[in-house]
Amino acid sequence: MAYETYALTPLITLTMAIPLATAGLLALIPREHHAAHKWLAFIGSLGAFLCALSVWVNFDPARAGLQVVEDYPWLPFGARYTVGVDGISLLLFMLTTFLTPVAILGAFRAIASKGFYIAMLLLEVAMVGTFVALDLLLFYLFWEFMLVPMYLIIGVFGGERRVYAAVKFFLFTFFGSVLMLVGVIWLYLKTGSFALSDLYKLRLAYPEQLYLFAAFGLAFAIKVPLFPFHTWLPDAHVEAPTAGSVILAGILLKMGVYGFIRLAIPLFPDAAHTFALPVMALAVVGIVYGSLCAFAQEDAKKLVAYSSVAHLGFVMLGLFAMAEEAVQGAVLQITASPPAPCSSLSGSSTSAAIPGPLTPTGALPGP
Repeated sequence: MAYETYALTPLITLTMAIPLATAGLLALIPREHHAAHKWLAFIGSLGAFLCALSVWVNFDPARAGLQVVEDYPWLPFGARYTVGVDGISLLLFMLTTFLTPVAILGAFRAIASKGFYIAMLLLEVAMVGTFVALDLLLFYLFWEFMLVPMYLIIGVFGGERRVYAAVKFFLFTFFGSVLMLVGVIWLYLKTGSFALSDLYKLRLAYPEQLYLFAAFGLAFAIKVPLFPFHTWLPDAHVEAPTAGSVILAGILLKMGVYGFIRLAIPLFPDAAHTFALPVMALAVVGIVYGSLCAFAQEDAKKLVAYSSVAHLGFVMLGLFAMAEEAVQGAVLQITASPPAPCSSLSGSSTSAAIPGPLTPTGALPGP
């Protein structure tokens, strides 16, 4: 397996190593030093963003394909530590490293526990790793590891119903991930490799593609979330601390779309065309349902949750239109939407009512 450009300096690895090392350092600092926990977490996440800027500078937009690639032997049965970026993953890579320090800084007044900041840094490592992984096993491990810090952020530092929301989030996403693991093992047994560059060359029989697309697609559809797999999102969004909600709406939901772009559609193209119409139909239902539910909300975080269902419905609709312009629009939408959840950082650590002229019934008040 060969790539056009390799990194002279392991910038992507450094981007993940800095928050990981910072999380380890935070664990050693006594828990009563709250200011040190907050600022060290912020500085560590900011350092990751500066490394990501170096990746951006070294990326050549005039050249197609993967760039800034790092490729090292990892496990003896064919798995390799291979990371890199292309035009799609670079945008999400930059978004993750930018939004994390913003979310951490926004949590300063609401949360003092060092456990929260450790979880945020570990979550950043997992999200970055998911976007840059070019080895299927590496991708899966980052994808799964992401559940642990997000579960803790919701379940430990969330609102009154935080345990219910965290367990629901974990069970939904873990169920989809188990099916994806079956697909990962199947592909490895067919090729003897986890490298995406090898798997893209594989031409599977149509029935195999259908089953594998269903396994991978369900995991990604739950993460998007595509209607009717969205029911975990409002609870998780409302009960998570505001910084966690920002990461959830700004980055985590986009990982499902990225999974379709990076894995499900290119690995199983015939099945993707077969499933396109049902997925588009569910996306339209999600757009209408999410929009109507958003109109009825008095809670700002529930409004963002249901509007995210509608927004990601538009993204999935464009993605499965299978037209170049539509896919480009879908990518633009998943990278351009985070300013809305960012605006909620000025609120409290949990939910807040929406101020405005609407009455509790949602109708405009009379004279």
